[in-house]
Amino acid sequence: MHTPTGGTRRAALKRIAATAAAAAVAPLIGPLDPARAAEQAAERIGAAAWETVLDGSFASRAALEANWNYLYPWGSDHNGTARMYASSTDNNHLWISPSGVLNIKATRITWNEGNSSKDPHLPIRYHSAAIHAKRQVLVNDQFPNWEIRGQFQAPSAPGTWPAFWITGANSWPPESDILEFKGDNRNWFNTYDGAWDNTLVPVASPGSWHEYRIWMTKTGGTDVQIHYYLDGSWKAAHTGSNFVGKAMNLIVNLQMEGSSGSSGPSGDTLYRAQNVYVGRTNNG
Repeated sequence: MHTPTGGTRRAALKRIAATAAAAAVAPLIGPLDPARAAEQAAERIGAAAWETVLDGSFASRAALEANWNYLYPWGSDHNGTARMYASSTDNNHLWISPSGVLNIKATRITWNEGNSSKDPHLPIRYHSAAIHAKRQVLVNDQFPNWEIRGQFQAPSAPGTWPAFWITGANSWPPESDILEFKGDNRNWFNTYDGAWDNTLVPVASPGSWHEYRIWMTKTGGTDVQIHYYLDGSWKAAHTGSNFVGKAMNLIVNLQMEGSSGSSGPSGDTLYRAQNVYVGRTNNG
């Protein structure tokens, strides 16, 4: 998959920004032609400066640790049957190879490790890994537009539950799931603001490299509109109420079972990521 660089990349980002910013008003005027949307939005994006928040963070272990923390923001457990064990000294479930590619491995255990400390408190049957970005996502007047994307090879067998998502650092909601497979070949694009918006999109060969992306733009004092893309193609727009002013953590993790079904795989499960990128407009 070709990834634009330099001036080409900046031009591509401007086109994305312009189209998505205009599409934020789409519910009022109906479907938009992308070319017309870009023209209408050019003035709105206008003077805003584009800046990169996160890029190239999987070039090495040092780069990973400079930009990401291990585990979930709240610890090792969540809502499935996998407990996260990656750390600077534990490379069994998370490593960089080749340079630029993050590998996460979930392994079935054969002993009793009790239950997850998080609701619904399922029995721990796997060891796996999660990371969360050190820099948080925050939509406000200064940073009204955000792009978050990455390329992933995602498992989709029953009992596997990979994700790439943002969630409230201090409260839940908000949440936006950019990649989430629940045991089959459909990606769940989800937005949660107290109620769920779900767009399910079949993905041909999820285990091959695909790009998952959102554009999130501030549309009012409290709300955002989130546009979801697969391999550069627009798939859905959701409204996120009460997202503005809420710090959010960006997470990559491989959870198991839970919403993805059981029993999960008896062998190892791999999940790979590359070219994870976060950028935003800065109104100064």
